[in-house]
Amino acid sequence: MATITSAGIGSGLDVETLISRLVAVERTPIQQIQQRATGFKTQLSAYGKLQSNLSTLRDAAARLTRADTFGAVTATSSNATTASATAATGTTAGSYTVRVDKLAAAQSIATNAVPSGSALGTGTITIDFGSYTDDGMGGFTFDADPTRTSVIIPVATGEDALEQIRDKINAMKRGIVASVVSDANGSRLVMRGVDPGAANAFRVSVADDDGNNTDTSGLSALAYDLATGVNTSSRKQAAQNAEANIDGIDIVSATNTVTGAVSGLTITLGKVSADPVTLTVAQDKSAIKKSITDFANAYNETVKFLREQSRYDPGSKTGGPLLGDSTATSVLNQLRGLGGGNTSLGGTLTRFAEIGLDPQSDGTFKVNDTKLDAALDKGSDLKAFFSAVDELEAGNSGLAVRLRKLTDDLLSVDGRVTNRQKGIQTRIDEASKQEAQVERRVELVEKRLRAQYTALDATMGKMQGLSSYLNQQLQKL
Repeated sequence: MATITSAGIGSGLDVETLISRLVAVERTPIQQIQQRATGFKTQLSAYGKLQSNLSTLRDAAARLTRADTFGAVTATSSNATTASATAATGTTAGSYTVRVDKLAAAQSIATNAVPSGSALGTGTITIDFGSYTDDGMGGFTFDADPTRTSVIIPVATGEDALEQIRDKINAMKRGIVASVVSDANGSRLVMRGVDPGAANAFRVSVADDDGNNTDTSGLSALAYDLATGVNTSSRKQAAQNAEANIDGIDIVSATNTVTGAVSGLTITLGKVSADPVTLTVAQDKSAIKKSITDFANAYNETVKFLREQSRYDPGSKTGGPLLGDSTATSVLNQLRGLGGGNTSLGGTLTRFAEIGLDPQSDGTFKVNDTKLDAALDKGSDLKAFFSAVDELEAGNSGLAVRLRKLTDDLLSVDGRVTNRQKGIQTRIDEASKQEAQVERRVELVEKRLRAQYTALDATMGKMQGLSSYLNQQLQKL
């Protein structure tokens, strides 16, 4: 009698292979769902990039709607070594004559030379800040600044070398910087004010443990007070204000940076000179041009991206992820419509081609530097072309105003791009749920098949055992 010889247990059936093949058939819908989900994810990724491009375009358009973009100015100097300047947006264009008579400086004093490393003496150093005033009779008075407390530095035995006193002063961080300068004659302690200006002068008084606070011996070697004449240290630089003349008007400044003398202009004084310097403030055409070309680049990137993502490739017979997408098509058409639009508020400038942004057949702009440079000379017209607002007819407003509104609307919470992204995400979520449902169904089918084939395998195993028994009995006959 014939017998079953397939590999396996019980009946000899290859149960695992049978179940795997049947389960694979049941899983076919999952592959289809995953393919759809992959397509949706590719679309969503494309919309993410579109959102980024539109955001960049919105920012570029917004810059062209701001007054400060067209109010950008630059300041130049006929001699930047003597005086230079920076101009804030909106500073009135023009020329200014500057003569530098005196530079602001911080006070500095130095002790007489002492042997390097030697002990100076013990006691207490007191530093006060304020200003010296010439009394008109060959003397000076010192007016202490009531807003600044005295710097008090005790000096004990073993910490009275110049280097140690220097470190004590610097550790206080109270407006004085100390250093030790050495040469063939010995070492000197130099004290310099941190801030320039006549109001930042200082005096140094000492309480010398040797009992004499005015001689050159001991700690009193550090003393300096122009008002009392106790000047065992010598002044190397007086605390002084800067003095300049701007267009015939004398100006005094505590620092070498003069602000407020000319509205919006910050003047930096660099060198005393009897020869006047001419500072010229003019419209910063290069900055305005960059804002316009940045806008053109952002517009071009957005248009090119939409065209590429919506294109059909006959060679590979495949389409971009946004091919046939009505939202993407609408956005592209709206952008191209504005790119070819016009406004009557720009005076002599009504279309992009007239400012040097020549529309191309693919919907992008090509920058024409010659025409753009000419448009930059039409300051108010160029500003209005981009940023003017028509209260009665919004569609006649400046083109940057309209492009900003378009991108704002597209990217708003309920905008077309945002809603399309939400819709695609919903379809991805639905596909994920469908996949999970099919997976659960497949698990149940596999469980049922395994139970059925296990029972079948057991039954066939019993039948094979009975067949073997009958064969044995027949052979005995």
